Amino acid sequence: MRPIAALLVSLTLFMSAPAFAQQEWTEFVSREDGFKLDFPGQPKVQETTFTSEYNYRLPARMYTAERGRERYSMTVVDYNGIEKMGEERVKGCPPGAEPCHGSNNTGAGYWKMDIGGAIVYATWTFLQRDVKLTHLMWNFMDLVEAQQLQLTSNADKSRTFVHISMHMHKLYMLEGTVPAGYPEPGLFQQSMGYVDKDGNGIRYQYVYNDRFPPPPLTGGGRGGAGARGAGAGAAGARGGGAGR
Repeated sequence: MRPIAALLVSLTLFMSAPAFAQQEWTEFVSREDGFKLDFPGQPKVQETTFTSEYNYRLPARMYTAERGRERYSMTVVDYNGIEKMGEERVKGCPPGAEPCHGSNNTGAGYWKMDIGGAIVYATWTFLQRDVKLTHLMWNFMDLVEAQQLQLTSNADKSRTFVHISMHMHKLYMLEGTVPAGYPEPGLFQQSMGYVDKDGNGIRYQYVYNDRFPPPPLTGGGRGGAGARGAGAGAAGARGGGAGR
């Protein structure tokens, strides 16, 4: 009778387990925003806007998911229309107002400056939170350059891993937050990849920088053609993720 009793207890514990414990990490692919990322379940999607460093209101999309007390999100900001916005801004500028007009180097309305500094500006916005910066580094994921931050909340000591990149004039801000004492959210951060319009993984021959023409492609990146599959990834350590 003991084996049967043990089996009944195991089944009861399984059926009563918290919902977040049953959320499997799966690869989510966004063809529209050109990325793939492991989420704990299907993320919620919200249309929003993002105010850039030079006060352009840019279209953005937020992908969010929760796993118990853990929070995961990806925000994608589309900078592709900013040149036209700059040209429109110049029409209302006083003659000779260089800070508004800009130059060949800065672009009309400083749109080139805005794109060139997008990663730095996004990093600055994270540092305006009530947090302690515990690590900051340049890195790359899937051979696309990025900035990575590790933050600790001054309020509740929760930890947030941030990955910020720019690809095809789209700004990607990934953040995973876990309570104090929880494992680092490295799986989420290291699963980041890029896809083409058909959902196929992109892989460059050397590191991509959004300010220069894209490097030649080597093939299909890390895989993940346009369907969702089983998530994978290693636990993140400080500075992890380079070389993928």
